[in-house]
Amino acid sequence: MTDTPTPGTAGPEEAGQAVPASQKSSWAAFIKTIASFSGDLSSLTAPPFILSPISLTEFPAYWCERPELFSAIADAKDEEDRSLRVLRWFISTLKGQYTSRNESMGSEKKPLNPVLGELFFGYWPDKNGRGQTDLAVEQVSHHPPITAYYISNKSKGLALQGHSAQKTSFSSGSIIVKQIGHAVLTVKLPDGGEERFVITLPKLRIDGIWYGSPYIELTDTSYIQSSSGWLSTIEYKGRGYFSGKSHQFKASVSAPGASSATHVFEGLWHTTSKDSKTNVPFTDVTCPKEEVTVAPIDAQDEWESRRLWAAVARGIREGDFETASREKSKIENEQRQRRRDEQAAGTRWELRHFRHLDNDPVYEKLVKICKSITPSTEDTYEFLCNVPPVGNEK
Repeated sequence: MTDTPTPGTAGPEEAGQAVPASQKSSWAAFIKTIASFSGDLSSLTAPPFILSPISLTEFPAYWCERPELFSAIADAKDEEDRSLRVLRWFISTLKGQYTSRNESMGSEKKPLNPVLGELFFGYWPDKNGRGQTDLAVEQVSHHPPITAYYISNKSKGLALQGHSAQKTSFSSGSIIVKQIGHAVLTVKLPDGGEERFVITLPKLRIDGIWYGSPYIELTDTSYIQSSSGWLSTIEYKGRGYFSGKSHQFKASVSAPGASSATHVFEGLWHTTSKDSKTNVPFTDVTCPKEEVTVAPIDAQDEWESRRLWAAVARGIREGDFETASREKSKIENEQRQRRRDEQAAGTRWELRHFRHLDNDPVYEKLVKICKSITPSTEDTYEFLCNVPPVGNEK
């Protein structure tokens, strides 16, 4: 990876060292645009070569690409153990979300912007008694773009419900992404009760823009607050202009009411980490992940991501950027026309599997326990449990 240059030391004429020769002019024009753009960058159209063949609606699958860690949360012996298992599972999700494209495609790629109503369904089958884990995703808003998701393992009594959006800006040669939204994990307990965890999202910094070889660093702090009072505080620190390692984190786990951490874990969230007091390994995501299982494209609903974007994805994978751009524009123009038709008819798009709520009472209750989390009321999207099964029925 190449560090982002100090502002002023490189310009568009020197940029694009990793850009295909046929795309250098469009890339130079693109970085000129983002450097002078004052609004949310998500509205800009990126050159086709920097696009991922995957829509943003597939990203919630990264929450469970290591399903054995997700299901293991249900086997915790007490509240402390459960908080540690939730933290271990959460850290294991970061590699897929934020570095997997660097490994598979050479650099970070911009996911396809979902259309309103876009869907993604999948599952991870039962293995070794862990139970089947199911995923349902719907693009519930286009302006601003918001993705709602629901992940459940019924046999283990686990359910994760959340939504995410992004606000992007350009600063000092980097794209800054503020992730909007949160997730709530509900764990059914053996005594019939429930424990809930609110999970906030880290901020992103995308470097390497000048060279056409973007990569992500996580910054600032995110939190996992349990209804039992246990709190995990995760601090992220990446490589700076001249020093430091990429993808560092430090997680402090505190007991209810405690003024100091009971556990501290440090390491690299894309490889391994350990208990800083005992040196006992905590996470290891160097082993292969488990891909989500989805229905064949010809069996999917017309609104499901892989069927909807099939021609675009094929063009990107084959390097046929002209076809990818043409097919992408076709989908986007159809969506614009659909919105105009709705406006003319005085109607609005109806969500199929989620409904919007003005506030999230679980979030509001748990943020009162953790004073570090923004206490303002957040809206949410509630899953309606009306999705046909993709895999084996349980």
